[in-house]
Amino acid sequence: MMVVSTYIGIYYNVVICIAFYYFFSSMTHVLPWAYCNNPWNTRDCAGVLDASNLTNGSRPAAPSNNLSQLFNHTLQRTSPSEEYWRLYVLKLSDDIGNFGEVRLPLLGCLGVSWVVVFLCLIRGVKSSGKVVYFTATFPYVVLTILFVRGVTLEGAFTGIMYYVTPQWDKILEAKVWGDAASQIFYSLGCAWGGLITMASYNKFHNNCYRDSVIISITNCATSVYAGFVIFSILGFMANHLGVDVSRVADHGPGLAFVAYPEALTLLPISPLWSLLFFFMLILLGLGTQFCLLETLVTAIVDEVGNEWILQKKTYVTLAVAVAGFLLGIPLTSQAGIYWLLLMDNYAASFSLVVISCIMCVSIMYIYGHRSYFQDIQMMLGFPPPLFFQICWRFVSPAIIFRLKNATKPSRDWGPALLEHRTGRYAPTIAPSPEDGFEVQPLHPDKAQIPIVGSNGSSRLQDSRI
Repeated sequence: MMVVSTYIGIYYNVVICIAFYYFFSSMTHVLPWAYCNNPWNTRDCAGVLDASNLTNGSRPAAPSNNLSQLFNHTLQRTSPSEEYWRLYVLKLSDDIGNFGEVRLPLLGCLGVSWVVVFLCLIRGVKSSGKVVYFTATFPYVVLTILFVRGVTLEGAFTGIMYYVTPQWDKILEAKVWGDAASQIFYSLGCAWGGLITMASYNKFHNNCYRDSVIISITNCATSVYAGFVIFSILGFMANHLGVDVSRVADHGPGLAFVAYPEALTLLPISPLWSLLFFFMLILLGLGTQFCLLETLVTAIVDEVGNEWILQKKTYVTLAVAVAGFLLGIPLTSQAGIYWLLLMDNYAASFSLVVISCIMCVSIMYIYGHRSYFQDIQMMLGFPPPLFFQICWRFVSPAIIFRLKNATKPSRDWGPALLEHRTGRYAPTIAPSPEDGFEVQPLHPDKAQIPIVGSNGSSRLQDSRI
């Protein structure tokens, strides 16, 4: 679990640093990804706003021509938000092995994010506990502001209906259940070690049964609520373009840094909404990063266990933060996003399921379920409910073991996966008989991307910041 937390913590802070970069870039009168008149834009760029209609302090008007016709006519085009993401922020290389140069703006933001994490953990849980009161609650304020704004927009209801309408034909697909398992494991922090680390600071008789129920319900409710916020805005964007919501929905980095920022450009006072959105992402990311770093630091301190290291825990935290920063530098290069997605694909799904399965079997059948239930009764003052006893002994191990195959990575090496071949921020990658994979350059005229850059699904599972 410590290895998983360390592994995720290295690349997770890179995602936070990109959110920092977008946050700083939003401190302007006009969002830099709103138009195609920037030096980095190509001739294939086609925005939904007309730069010639820009006026002082007002929202730019949409082009007078039929947007739906423009959308259908320019399937080979790229959106300004996508080109900003791919050609300016990342300066994406055409090969996963071609690291190119380190993107200094991203490197600076990575340093800022690690400094913030270190300062918040400088006194361990005493300092991070106070910060978490803000990082855990203020995002709800931002979500509510964005939700109120989103549902008042034309087309929001269409986006929400797309979000809540199930696709029953996919309910029996193993990949759907695997993605759902990965999402719930990731969002709850199961098998990361963070829950155990944080719980170790509780009182011995703390009611962890109550806490676990509250956390599980709150986590799932927050995910559903965030979906309403996202799809109300995407519904407005789809209505503005005259296309189906599925054409503007995306997943992974494409949702957080391409599709949603593109939708924000259509709102009045778009820089304000962009600032709120990316500030929320930063807070959510920092809350997770605190837990990841504290898990590693606590594991090191507890393993050494002498009086000296207990007194010098701040220096251990500093050393871990510096090491994390140095290990994250390659991910700020021009090929960094390829490696980030590759690491995320293998760290945050299959490994967590395997660890959870081993934990269930070890506790219930090696340590013994009777001993475990007695320990819980000693701590809580009452035995665990029968429902949980049955789940822990039989249901959970069986389901988790079954999900192992659904989350198992492809036999192909990461870059040969389909989603890495077709992603708009990735090059064309295909298996090669010689070395297992082959990377081909990405040509803008072959991107097959609509003007809003939506070629992904509506799944939010990978949007984890």
